[in-house]
Amino acid sequence: MVIDKKYCMSSFLTFRYIVDEEKVFSENLKHKNITLYDEDEKLACDSAEEIDNAIKSQLSAIDLSDAGILLSGGMDSAILASYMPKGTKAYTAKCSAPNAVDETARAKKYCEIYGLEHIVVDVDWDDYIACMDELMLNDGCPVFANEPQVYALVKRMQQDGIKKIIYGDNADMAFGGMDRLLSRDWTYEEWKERYTFVQPQKVLKEHEDMDAVYRRYQVGDYVDYIKFLNEVFASSSSAAYINSFEYANIKYFDPYAKLKMGKPLDLERVRNGESKYLIRALFKEKYPQLEIPEKIAMARATDYWLRDWGGPKRSEFKENCIEGMTGEQKFLIYSLERFLNLIDNHDGDSMR
Repeated sequence: MVIDKKYCMSSFLTFRYIVDEEKVFSENLKHKNITLYDEDEKLACDSAEEIDNAIKSQLSAIDLSDAGILLSGGMDSAILASYMPKGTKAYTAKCSAPNAVDETARAKKYCEIYGLEHIVVDVDWDDYIACMDELMLNDGCPVFANEPQVYALVKRMQQDGIKKIIYGDNADMAFGGMDRLLSRDWTYEEWKERYTFVQPQKVLKEHEDMDAVYRRYQVGDYVDYIKFLNEVFASSSSAAYINSFEYANIKYFDPYAKLKMGKPLDLERVRNGESKYLIRALFKEKYPQLEIPEKIAMARATDYWLRDWGGPKRSEFKENCIEGMTGEQKFLIYSLERFLNLIDNHDGDSMR
């Protein structure tokens, strides 16, 4: 294990997590990257029926009497809701800010169709501030914008007596849901530009080039973006949920995490408006009366919450580095600065 703050800062801004587990911000703050199942452990599915049977089989082996479900307005969690016992509590986040995405109406429809109890959890900036430090210390890394929202949902579920959480994060990776990133074949340089969340060189006075990570996926002048998403993106996405679950000490299960496509992804279908075409087919079986919802990101309100933030003040950051950035990008920088202040002012082990 090597303390390498420059690498860790650069990796977090680029990928939203620290790619190299052997490099840490502080000797007291280890972090781990998430792989729920190896590829050879996953069940190959070639049809909506096979996905249906695989989910049903997995959930039938679990006692769902004390389970709750994280329910958005999207297809993935809506499908999982159809397998839950009647009366199961389903939790949807609603961000308290103007113009924030509101998925509660769509989620309520799913609950009405399958007899679930719908619970809306209002999440505001105070909820983020209340848990950010603990989540960061638990993972040894700054958080990105999903994590505090997930934790707010988890705490409400625990207050209601929920002992295990059913959620659906991994369908996008397994079945071709990242339609914008799958929209064309990317050259190596195009992919670096497109995927990087925040370019470290624009924010940090001293940064480390993350080219070595991208090079692992280079194929000639192009990039194996599907493998990249299944490894790099999947690790950061899973961490947002699992860090919250593990810090709250609650059981969790994602049936999609153990599934994969048996045949190569049909990129032509994805690029012609049928992202996750097998999941779409299963959704239509479960909800024939509803239109298929198009993918939207997890509801957050970072644009509004950070509208007046003046940017980082620490010496590691360049002046005026947040100009022109989105709320999501500002949050990554805010989180990084907050984390650096945290580890400067406290010993990591003493705060866990």
